[in-house]
Amino acid sequence: MVHDRSAALFDQARALIPGGVNSPVRAFASVGTTPIFVERAHGSRVTDVDGNTYLDYIGSWGPMLFGHSPDFLLEDLAQAAARGTSYGLPAPGEVEMARLISAACPAAEMVRMVNSGTEATMSAIRVARGYTGRDKVVKFEGCYHGHSDCLLVKSGSGALTFGVPTSPGVPAPVVKDTLVCRYNHLEEVRDLFAREGEHIACVIVEPIAGNMGLVPGKAEFLRGLREVCTQYGAVLIFDEVISGFRAALGGAAEVYGIQPDLVCFGKIIGGGLPVGAYGGRREIMEYVSPVGPVYQAGTLSGNPLAMHLGCRMLRRLDRGVYDRLEEKGALLEAGIRDNLKALGLDLTLHRQGSLLCLFFTQGEVDSYDQVSRCDTKAYARYFRSMLEQGILLPPSQFECMFLSDAHTREDIARTVQANRQALEEAMACTFP
Repeated sequence: MVHDRSAALFDQARALIPGGVNSPVRAFASVGTTPIFVERAHGSRVTDVDGNTYLDYIGSWGPMLFGHSPDFLLEDLAQAAARGTSYGLPAPGEVEMARLISAACPAAEMVRMVNSGTEATMSAIRVARGYTGRDKVVKFEGCYHGHSDCLLVKSGSGALTFGVPTSPGVPAPVVKDTLVCRYNHLEEVRDLFAREGEHIACVIVEPIAGNMGLVPGKAEFLRGLREVCTQYGAVLIFDEVISGFRAALGGAAEVYGIQPDLVCFGKIIGGGLPVGAYGGRREIMEYVSPVGPVYQAGTLSGNPLAMHLGCRMLRRLDRGVYDRLEEKGALLEAGIRDNLKALGLDLTLHRQGSLLCLFFTQGEVDSYDQVSRCDTKAYARYFRSMLEQGILLPPSQFECMFLSDAHTREDIARTVQANRQALEEAMACTFP
C-alpha cells in the first residue's frame, strides 16, 4: 500500500503538533512506522488520505459500538446542530442522558456529565476525598485513568507504549498520596489497608483493564475490593470508560454482579463526540457543587450535540446487540486460536465480549508485570503485516481490539486469514 500523502501530512504535523499527533499512541512509533491519516470512515472501515481502505479494529478506541457513522446516529444531526452546539445552560438532553445511564447502571443513582474520561476519574476521586475527608488513593499498576496528575503513577495505555509509566511535570508532593498495588493481587490491597486504611479515601480500578492490553479483573479480586472498601469506609470507584456499555448494558458491574460506590463513563455515551460522566450513590454525589461543597464545573459539559448522539446510542442498546457482539467476538477468537495451534505458537489471547488482545508472550497474563514481558518487536511486525493486508489494529501491544456491530462474518473471516500470514511473518525468527 502507498502512504505518500499520510507521510507528507505527518511531516507537516510534526512541525506544528508535538510528535505530530494529538494523542501519543496515534504516532505509530511503537510499531515502527508512521501513522495513516484518515479521510473518512463508515461501518467497519476507514479510508486514509491515500485512498487505502482498512477493516478497522480501533473504532476510535471504543465509542464506535455500531461502527462508524451509522445511519441512526446521523438522522436529525444537522437539525440538532442548528438548534445550537453549546448553551452554557441546562437542556433536556442532559436529563435524558442521566436517566438512561442510571437505568442501565443501578450504582449511578445520580450522574454528572463532563467532557472526557480524564475529567470523570479526576472528579470522582475529588468527590471521594471530599466525602470521606481522607487523602490517599489506591490504584493499580497498568491501569490508566486519564492524565490527571495524581493518577500518572505506573499508568497504562500510552504511558506503557512509550516506556514511561510516570510523567515528568508531575510534582512529587502531588503523588505522595497515591498508593499503587498489583492488579489482580488482593492480598497486597488487604495488607495496604491494614496499614493505611484509616487514611484511604478510595480505590480506583478498571474492572476490565483495557490499557495494558486486555486484562479482565478476577471475580475474587473485585469482590475483595468491594469487601475491603466497605470494611474501611473507603469509596470503590469503577473506571468503566472502556467497559461501560460495551462489556454489557450495565458494564462490568453487571458482568461481575458487583456494585461500586462511584462509576466513571466515557466513549460510547457520547456516540463519538467528546464526553465523560461520573455517577454513584446519592449520598456521595450530593457532595458535588452546587448542592454540596466539592467543586467541579465545565463550560461544555452536557453539550447538546454529545447528548443528542449519546442518547441515541444508549436507546439503541438491547440484548440482541450484545448477543451479536459476543457471537462475533467468539468467532474471531476461535479463528485466531486455530491459527496459533496450526502454526505451533504459544501466545496468550484474551477476549471479553467484543474486546480482544493477542499478547506476544506465553502463559498467564493477569497483571502489569506479566504484560511487560510481551515481545513488542514481534507485535510491531505483526501490526505492519496486518496493515499491509488492509486490517487496522491498535498501533500498540498495550491496547485492545474493538469489534463493532458493523463487523460482518465476512470481515472476521478475512481478518482470520490475514492473521495467519501476519503471525508467520511476525514469528518467523522463532521457527526452525
